[in-house]
Amino acid sequence: MEDEMRTEMPYAGISEALKVHLGLTGSPVAVKLAKSPEAIPEGMKPLEEAVRHCQMISMARKEGAVFYATADRHTCMGGGWALGLLDLTQSLKTGEFYYKLGKFGSWAACMRTINQVPHVPARETYATLYSPLENTPFDPHVVIIVAEPRGMLKLAQSILYTLGGRIQSSMAGIQSVCADATAQPYLTGQANFSLGCDGSRRYSGIEESEMVAGMPAEILPELVEGLRIVSGAPGSAR
Repeated sequence: MEDEMRTEMPYAGISEALKVHLGLTGSPVAVKLAKSPEAIPEGMKPLEEAVRHCQMISMARKEGAVFYATADRHTCMGGGWALGLLDLTQSLKTGEFYYKLGKFGSWAACMRTINQVPHVPARETYATLYSPLENTPFDPHVVIIVAEPRGMLKLAQSILYTLGGRIQSSMAGIQSVCADATAQPYLTGQANFSLGCDGSRRYSGIEESEMVAGMPAEILPELVEGLRIVSGAPGSAR
């Protein structure tokens, strides 16, 4: 299988630590953007139904599903584009799509937003792979976490534990799970936090009290080490 990490990671232990210290109600989700069929583990099954990326995240997070999805299994054109599976549609490019949904006051405002949406180059991704982190059969590029604000607070503190600094998040209230939490961490190597979007809250079961974040998989060991410390620190909120 191509595109594997050189460093082995204890995904089951990392997942358990994230669940316990962040108070998760489901699993962290491992996501991989496979560039070819050779990057898909032998025996991994394709998704039979066509749904949205955010729904696929929910299936792995809540149901323990392990699967991959090619472009024809992605029903959200914006999500498929952000993940590098599809070309940008004309209605998204011009601003028409989100204008018709009432999200912007003009096509131009929508166009400016779309031009800044993080996205993998079109057709660079062959398939997206999904699994609960604890039993992932592949090395993920990104790990998606859905948690309440207190859990996100602990996550942010853990990211800053070693080097400090500030959390710089990028979001637009649209394409939250696909662009904000998947494409951006994949492209930048930096964690990103998002408030969710109407589509992901409507279709994927993200609760009103929950947020979403994406972590590049490479930072997981250091992040979990910091998480265990900050969660038990004297000044940590209980």
